Amino acid sequence: MALLRPAQLIAKEEGRPASLPPGLRIYAIGDIHGRLDLLDDLSQQIRTDLGSAPADVLTIFLGDYVDRGPESAGVLERLSRADFPTPIQTVRGNHEEVVMQFFEDETVLASWRRFGGLEMLHSYGVDVTEARRGLGYDRAQNSLAARMPPEHRMFLEQTGLTASYGDYFFCHAGVRPGVPLERQAPKDLLWIREDFLQFKGSWSKIIVHGHTPVPAPEILPNRINVDTGAFATSILTALVLEGAERRFLMTAKSA
Repeated sequence: MALLRPAQLIAKEEGRPASLPPGLRIYAIGDIHGRLDLLDDLSQQIRTDLGSAPADVLTIFLGDYVDRGPESAGVLERLSRADFPTPIQTVRGNHEEVVMQFFEDETVLASWRRFGGLEMLHSYGVDVTEARRGLGYDRAQNSLAARMPPEHRMFLEQTGLTASYGDYFFCHAGVRPGVPLERQAPKDLLWIREDFLQFKGSWSKIIVHGHTPVPAPEILPNRINVDTGAFATSILTALVLEGAERRFLMTAKSA
């Protein structure tokens, strides 16, 4: 494949639809949350879809690779090896941020265990019996550190907070209204919700994000949400961008 050209800033002209630079296609994938089966399915769909692709293709993962679903370790193994039909760029989600915090502070598990941490630990073979009862956080920390391959931890550390191509800005949770995109705080990029979701104004680019599950992909004038709650719905979504075109690839919901 041809090398990707650097992120470009394209001034949006009045009335011109948002677009990518010519010759570039982007697949933007929402929150996976440990559903390796859905990642495999969507990977195959993308492989088939590449038959019509231009020279430059990139898949941007929007974070939350771990927790909730059963195969966090498998997802990180796949992504850490960049085992995918296209080059990939990985954005950090709030769940990856919490994993990294847990390596520094075992008490993080007191809250993390309530939003998917136990499932993530279990996927690495960590005994979570004590942690379910609010005990043994240090032992769980040590066990994860011993069991997680160094490549997985390096992958987490190397995830970025944003990506930007053409008229689109990619991040996990969203952005703070009134703050230029280049000055957004990491906390907002990882965690923001209502202030971002309720904002009806515009930014210099269309924001492509996940973090807040929706029944179907949302396309609004200022943002596109591709988090379709994969861990619970079995629907993992990829937004496909090329020129001014937008379309979706999605896994089928299990019967």
